[in-house]
Amino acid sequence: MTITGSLAQLLTRTSFEELPPLAVDHAAMLISSTIASAAAGCGIASSRIIRDLAKEQGGTSESSIWFDGGSKVPAVNAARVNALMSDAAASDDSDLRGIVHTGTTVAATSLALGERTGASGREVLAAMVLGYEIAGRINEAVVPAWKQRGFHGSTLAIFGGAVASGRLLKLNAQQMAQAIALASVSMGSLAVAAETSVAREYFAGNAAMQGVNAALAAHKGLFGEESVLEAEKGFFDIYGGENIDDVTRGWGREWDIITDMAIKLVPGGQPNHALAEAAVNAAREGNVAADEVESITIAQPLGGKIGIKPLRPPTHPKDLIGMAHTPSYFVAAGVADKDYSWVHASEKKIHDPVIHQLIDKIRIGAPITQNVERFKQGGTVTIKLKDGRSYTSTVYAPRGSGARGIDWADVDHKYRTLVAMAKLDARKIEDSIKVIHGFRDARSVSELTSFLR
Repeated sequence: MTITGSLAQLLTRTSFEELPPLAVDHAAMLISSTIASAAAGCGIASSRIIRDLAKEQGGTSESSIWFDGGSKVPAVNAARVNALMSDAAASDDSDLRGIVHTGTTVAATSLALGERTGASGREVLAAMVLGYEIAGRINEAVVPAWKQRGFHGSTLAIFGGAVASGRLLKLNAQQMAQAIALASVSMGSLAVAAETSVAREYFAGNAAMQGVNAALAAHKGLFGEESVLEAEKGFFDIYGGENIDDVTRGWGREWDIITDMAIKLVPGGQPNHALAEAAVNAAREGNVAADEVESITIAQPLGGKIGIKPLRPPTHPKDLIGMAHTPSYFVAAGVADKDYSWVHASEKKIHDPVIHQLIDKIRIGAPITQNVERFKQGGTVTIKLKDGRSYTSTVYAPRGSGARGIDWADVDHKYRTLVAMAKLDARKIEDSIKVIHGFRDARSVSELTSFLR
């Protein structure tokens, strides 16, 4: 049997009742996180453009565009718009193995298809867990090679969207295999564009859209090449797959949405969150004032299974795109304010002269070589003061990651903070939080989307 065929058998046989409660909780948290980030991103120019295109194209009113007064479009376009809005704000989620925003894709596609099909909360949550699992398993087979070859994480996230959509369309095993196979040939994205432009969120929207399209095509009976994952010059060959037989092993022993998922509790690229936290810790320990700082040294491990790249030399970001991918900004902001939070995505903070003065004092230290296996996008920050005092902090994994445990209180704080940016009134915010917490008991997706107008 092909790998897609084996995965499809597992996917179509797994019931909601077989999923660990924590996996289901994490899926609900992803719904909260994705909607919150979309609220922060709905006013960004890229979001407005794609939203306007979707509405101009029209079509069957199936699924809601969030924060747009109740607009409904075909599910495939709603998934695209909502995923793009969430990724645009750089405040969504990541699979820490290579930083893939799988949660954005599975949440946006599952809510859109769930609205189209009349699915229950349980069906949506199961689709999300299983979609996340397949994207994670395929990612595990090709990381870090896909990063080293210059591809963007949306190339993996699409599998989550295709599988989640397939579950909600109730595909049989043969159709699900085709959805996975079609997804493997439906996405093209280059990291070089994502790190410097709005191509990043454009990729996210495309991953959601093409994931839904793959499932819809399979549902209608379209057949592609089922062995495309393992074939010579197939997906694994092209993207650098290793130990590809492991993709189908150990089903149900662990769930990637528990072990490898991380929800952003502060803005910007998740590989930099631990550095920001370490900077805050060190600055608080020494009660450091910005004008006392002589130098700031940052360090991370290199390479490894997730392919951590060398830290970039300090640069000065000018906008949200630059800020999201600039480790020196995270660290300097953490030292300057003894805090790093949602406010640091604002234009005022991105142009704060105190932060930029500290950026010039940042140095890249030697790569960390001890206890490397403990680091999951973590790092160390050392602040040296002009009087000779020095303060160091190491953070092994970012807050909001499965490795540290994810607290509903943190997720709710994020939701309240960011959804208010979409000018949703306080009552709707609180009512929607209640629905998300109890989503496994929701009879339909509209119980949530009715609040997101």
